[in-house]
Amino acid sequence: MGVWELLPYPHTPIRRLDMRVPLSWLKDFVKIILAPEELARRLTFSGLEVEEIEYVGLPMPAAGADGKQEFNVSGISWDREKIVVARILEVLPHPNADRLTLLRLDWGGLAEEIVLTGAPNLFQYKGLGLLPRPVKAAYAREGSVLYDGHKPGRELMTLKRAKIRGVDSYSMVCSEKELGISDEHEGIILLDDEAPVGVPLADYMGDVVFNVKINPNMARNANMLGVAREIAALTHGTLRPPAFEAVQAGPTIKGKVAIEIREPELNPRFTAMLIRDVKIGPSPYWMQRRLRLAGMRPINNIVDITNYAMLEVGQPLHAFDYDVLVRRANGKMPTLITRLPNAGERLLTLDGVDRLLDPFTILVTDTAGALSIGGVMGGGESEVSEATTSVLLEAASWNFINIRRTVQAQALQSSQAGYRFSRGVHPAMAERGCKRAAELMRSLAGGTVAKGMLDVYPRKFKSPTVDIGEADVERILGIRIPLRRIAKILESLEFVCMPLTNKREPQLRVAVPDHRMDIGAGVIGQADLIEEIARVYGYERIPETQIADAMPPQRGNPSLEHEERARDILVNTGLQEVISSRLTTAEREARSLPPGAPADPLPYVTITNPIAADRVALRHSMLASVLEAATTNLRFTERVALFEVGSVYLPVAGEALPQEPRRVAIVLSGPREPQGWQPADRALMDFFDLKGVVEALTDGLHLPDVAAEPGEHASFRPGRTALLKIGGRVVGAFGELHPLVAEAYLGANPAAPVLAAEFDLEAVLAGIPPRRVTTGVSRFPPVVEDIALIVDEGVAASRVEALIRQAVVETQHAVETQRAASLQVNIRLFDLYRGEQIGAGKKSLAYRLTYQAEDRTLTDGEAAKVREKIVRRAKNVLGAELRG
Repeated sequence: MGVWELLPYPHTPIRRLDMRVPLSWLKDFVKIILAPEELARRLTFSGLEVEEIEYVGLPMPAAGADGKQEFNVSGISWDREKIVVARILEVLPHPNADRLTLLRLDWGGLAEEIVLTGAPNLFQYKGLGLLPRPVKAAYAREGSVLYDGHKPGRELMTLKRAKIRGVDSYSMVCSEKELGISDEHEGIILLDDEAPVGVPLADYMGDVVFNVKINPNMARNANMLGVAREIAALTHGTLRPPAFEAVQAGPTIKGKVAIEIREPELNPRFTAMLIRDVKIGPSPYWMQRRLRLAGMRPINNIVDITNYAMLEVGQPLHAFDYDVLVRRANGKMPTLITRLPNAGERLLTLDGVDRLLDPFTILVTDTAGALSIGGVMGGGESEVSEATTSVLLEAASWNFINIRRTVQAQALQSSQAGYRFSRGVHPAMAERGCKRAAELMRSLAGGTVAKGMLDVYPRKFKSPTVDIGEADVERILGIRIPLRRIAKILESLEFVCMPLTNKREPQLRVAVPDHRMDIGAGVIGQADLIEEIARVYGYERIPETQIADAMPPQRGNPSLEHEERARDILVNTGLQEVISSRLTTAEREARSLPPGAPADPLPYVTITNPIAADRVALRHSMLASVLEAATTNLRFTERVALFEVGSVYLPVAGEALPQEPRRVAIVLSGPREPQGWQPADRALMDFFDLKGVVEALTDGLHLPDVAAEPGEHASFRPGRTALLKIGGRVVGAFGELHPLVAEAYLGANPAAPVLAAEFDLEAVLAGIPPRRVTTGVSRFPPVVEDIALIVDEGVAASRVEALIRQAVVETQHAVETQRAASLQVNIRLFDLYRGEQIGAGKKSLAYRLTYQAEDRTLTDGEAAKVREKIVRRAKNVLGAELRG
């Protein structure tokens, strides 16, 4: 599990996978009486998966009968008798150590205690005498079980009596690490003045933290109010949202700042409020504790408030030092401008990186230049500092796709703001977040809020309305839920439901609340609402039912069926199917061509927000994809036999979408058979092994008029390349990979030749005949004979075989009786010979011929006529001689 480095919006935290949700924070907004485990169970079933429950002070649950917990549970329980709230009356010097102090402490017992500590944040009180305002602290007495603050990780210890520098020590004031709140242990916890002395610390601030997995479709719940809303719906409770109003007692904000939005598509709304006379200092401890429990590091009251409001309502915020903005405007009214970068514009961001800004990145700027990358990361010049007295508070809405694109392009780890904006934050939340944070700055930082809020909203978000009825829900879920119950469920999630009576059956017209951006319109909106109904009704309560809809007409899909048939054939030849990424780069695919070969002239379809720098475009070549897979496998094995069937993406001029033709690619390399305990053919695979696979594919698909002819292809070795033709049309090439291409993938001197093929699968499948004729197996014995023909070296064996078949056909037509027309023949090349006995430039091709009739036993005379016809025709056409 990752962790967030807790910094305000312009800073860049480390992305974590879950959101930490303190139970005490949820209770601000909804009454919760369920045990934490039951609450976690209900949240998980509703789509907010609780991955861990962490106890901070409260009693931990007992294990089940099997000794296990239903959820991952961790944490520490604070002894209610031994760990309490105390007040420090005086800080005395230690008689024998400058770095230690002695505390006069009242914990509500019969007598005061003298407690030894080395906490540096108490040195400021040393020697001041009786403190006019006692400091509240967490006090642990002898026998308490705590985490050891001086050891790495979380290791439990028990407080025991000891003597340190001559002073008895039997109790302690605690840091956050010792209590399991955070890893902070440089000083003790300084509680708020309102903390009641003598009260068990578990009662005062014990908590439970849920680690909740926020799926993309639940981004609206990446805040405490969102989770509380879900709990209210699941428990039939009432949601108590915070007040979204601020006391505005200062002069008007008009004339103090202006806002200009130049790209409303990327920045549909921008709001701002001005808070003057703030006093920078630490946040109250209750806020610090909640931030730490939520996984964030407190910084100062202004920054903490922006983070707190973001975690509370889900709207990321940013606080500018207003006086810095005025100074950048040369004493005039500053203008905040959201725009795209100028050519070559750069920004030094808070992580110290001088960034060249991408043309699509939306910026927050003023007339002097860039201030921040909108919604992602800011610059340091205008951030809040200890000298800040006036704050310009910004809450904006950003295009979530553009934020994702910017985060990816700039290689930024997603900030908490970027995490939320990249998943969609409704523009309505900008006003609420801004007002909530402004009120907190007034009450916790002593600020005065200027009257009014600047609100520039050029592209208002229009929420859809959706009509839905009982039948719609029953059709999808299989159960009939009364319309009144449907309305109650949706209203518990703040949808507005209005009955429709002008329909054939009662329906609801549902208006989507203004914090939701995930509900569509029409049938999509219906499906979205039904999902909400199912979540709250309870997936576990929905019984298993048979589908009640009429089945659609069952129609065949010949194209898909033929594709699957091709897959099966290739698997049956011993090949293994791979499925590779369709994303690549032009540079990666260029390796499939040798240097100097003509480059691919077509442009690539590029991805707007690529997942990685080497996955930016849709592929043109299937062969390149399979070669990459083969390269990876050949690092660990000596033999590969792979294929892939998939699409390539070829742009078409004037068309919005590319063509997506299917291709099939094959790669073979290594020994012919894998090594085993039985004897195996360990010779390296060659061109003819690949040719055999290709022939198995074409024969298995029953393709007519198939030919393999010598040819050329840039990816293959000259002289060892064949073109596959179907019906006279070239559908691809196969052969031994070009040595320079093999070197680009496997390095110099690969251990074995690489055989490869790439075919246009659309053209291959188009050649499959709609029907084929099959012949029954004859019950009569065949005639088998061998024939060897001496031909010129340049004569292809396929040409000889075609001539033999043609001679058999002519023999059948020449016979007068119809009985001879049923003759079947099988031809198989079984030997190739070259040598002095047949002369230079010659080769001998030996064929085994099998003749068989369907209705009789062939006579020797009939077989002899066929043989004589073959020999005579071979001599006349090819100049062949019968060997032997």
